[in-house]
Amino acid sequence: MADLLSTKPYKGTRDFYPPEMRSREWMFSVMSKTAESYGFERYDAPLLEPIDIYLAKTSEEIVKQQIYAFTDRGERRVAIRPEMTPTVARLVAARAKETPRPIRWYSIPNLWRYEQPGKGRLREHWQLNCDIFGAQNEFLADAEILQLAVSLLRSYGADSRHFRLFLSHRELLNAVFAKLLNLPNEKFAPVARIMDKKAKISVDEYRALLHAEGLDDRAVAVLDSFLQDGITFLDKNSHLAGAQYILSMIKFCRELGLADYIEYDPSVVRGFDYYTGLVFEVFDRHPNNRRSLFGGGRYDNLTSAFIKEKINAVGFGMGDVTLEDFLRVHGLYKEFPRKTEIYVALFDEEDIRLAALKLAGELRSYGFSVETALSSGKLGKQFEEAGKKEIPLVLVLGSDELAAGQVQVKDMRTGEQTRLPLNHLADKLRQLVAEKTNIPE
Repeated sequence: MADLLSTKPYKGTRDFYPPEMRSREWMFSVMSKTAESYGFERYDAPLLEPIDIYLAKTSEEIVKQQIYAFTDRGERRVAIRPEMTPTVARLVAARAKETPRPIRWYSIPNLWRYEQPGKGRLREHWQLNCDIFGAQNEFLADAEILQLAVSLLRSYGADSRHFRLFLSHRELLNAVFAKLLNLPNEKFAPVARIMDKKAKISVDEYRALLHAEGLDDRAVAVLDSFLQDGITFLDKNSHLAGAQYILSMIKFCRELGLADYIEYDPSVVRGFDYYTGLVFEVFDRHPNNRRSLFGGGRYDNLTSAFIKEKINAVGFGMGDVTLEDFLRVHGLYKEFPRKTEIYVALFDEEDIRLAALKLAGELRSYGFSVETALSSGKLGKQFEEAGKKEIPLVLVLGSDELAAGQVQVKDMRTGEQTRLPLNHLADKLRQLVAEKTNIPE
């Protein structure tokens, strides 16, 4: 006998059984509702893309180590999308002339990266992407993206006790590196990576790494001041590119009522591959989950890979894995019962069974979710099935009920049984199921 196949999913992926799927639908519905409340429209695109769009604009780590790529039967090199930003840049470029601006688009795509699975990181995930292209006032577009990022987590019931958004500006970092530290361009990325490691390594190791990249003690002291002095450093160096932007944005966010959510943090770097201005990270404040939840920023050069016109853009991506961890650790994750509201029991007699099935169809036409028994066994067994499936109401239409123009209704939540007239039954049933909580539309 052949060995049985494993029931486990592919490493780094998840199965979504109906209970998990109901919660996922809720998470995604909140994403959509919040994005659309800001005027964003949803788009989608193929899971496969020509690998060239990632070779042109995606990080070297993703392209060389994490991408799922293959040659198709037509000898074309393709990849399963590891991120959505190059794709949305392609879509915008394809209809750049006819699409009204600013373009506010969002998506919740399925993404794949071949990496070692761990907490908050899997090989397959879904990610909310929100982007604004072609805004005449880039400062206002940046502010709206920050406001949307905060609104998203607040839409799940979170507040300033649960998360914080830290922002910086790529031009400021570049100015510090070039004008204050006198670093050549090729040293920007490695020094930024050392900055990102600072909280995870010892002071001696941190300084040794900086010295290895050519920073003397004076430069290290300047970098320390940049990282530690916050707004004070900006006030003293307001001539640097990006400094006035941050001071203005912090003030503007305060006036928008976001003072408890948004702070300046010079250590926020993000990827060096395409960010050109604003950069930000949203962090969980729970002691058991202190990590970055999601981030984004301004990237003004992506469409140039497809068309000659340079279209400014700002956006972010929020993955469902880190979002679920965040919601669970703060007690904000929701689980939902089945959406099925009514179970229709069946009897052996063909004419009675047909009447019950017709009744089920009629109730569906009124908008109810109705499951019918697929066998006409004992009523007790049918009640048991409905109970296990957490269906709140069971309808019994037997010969006596049919002759009287009535239906027997058992409320599985209370055990109460009552008879209702078949005329205007839908209105009566709506009252009975009104207390049932469904997944938001």
